[in-house]
Amino acid sequence: MYKLLELPRQQDIVALRRALWAHRIGHQVTEEETVQVVWLADPRQRDDAARLIEQWHRGALSERPASPPKRPSTSLFGSAFSQAPLAAACVALCLAVFALMALFGDRVVAALTFVPVEPSQGRLMVGTLGDVVASGQLWRLLSPTVMHFGWMHLVFNMLWLWYFGRQVEALQGPLRLAAIVVVAALASNLAQYATGTVLFGGMSGVDYALLGYVWLMARRAPASGFFVPQMLVVFMLAWMVFTMTDMAGLFGFGNVANEAHLGGLLVGLAWGWWAGGRAAKGDGT
Repeated sequence: MYKLLELPRQQDIVALRRALWAHRIGHQVTEEETVQVVWLADPRQRDDAARLIEQWHRGALSERPASPPKRPSTSLFGSAFSQAPLAAACVALCLAVFALMALFGDRVVAALTFVPVEPSQGRLMVGTLGDVVASGQLWRLLSPTVMHFGWMHLVFNMLWLWYFGRQVEALQGPLRLAAIVVVAALASNLAQYATGTVLFGGMSGVDYALLGYVWLMARRAPASGFFVPQMLVVFMLAWMVFTMTDMAGLFGFGNVANEAHLGGLLVGLAWGWWAGGRAAKGDGT
């Protein structure tokens, strides 16, 4: 979310919001102690929004704003890639891997596990982290992140990846998003492997890193444009704690990669604290 402007809480902005929606400019209004803040969903629409704001300040907005020029229609995937190419590519990669797992089963899983896992003489032979490094199979350090073992697992992880990842890429660029994804994937996978688990996967460690990063960026540097509803933060943290308890198993939520969630969250919180502090001081991010 990109911060457009701040206005007194009591100021009527109905006409402005009507004009923004009429021109298909997605936005959101939040209220703070003395001001209301207008946030822009797509930073590429800043110029269009600025023109409407200028007209609104002059009192030149009509009751029924003229219809905006029609834009060429694009597919859902085309729109996603135009908004946030890297975030969309990460989602597409996870979907592709999920499809390959459905088609080829254990062969795909064996190629992407954190350490080599191979059947031998009726037993499952499990490699070590040293084997990964010695054999040059360094992709395994990250590859469990793109594996998902069920539709619900995949859908929820992709929703959060898109929600948070799109913000990071739109506001700070693909390099920042790529760095967070890689560091969080490595940290969360290592944290899960440290528990003695070798068969695990999912983007949730990265999702929790992005949650922590966006949350602290929004709190420490409000002008940065980041936004996350407080109730969403509460829900995701509560869910992480819930899955760490015995109650989760009673409801069918066993085998959750709790250490990966925690490892990713700690990475995101640390990075968000540092970057948010720099942004607040005007030192960049």
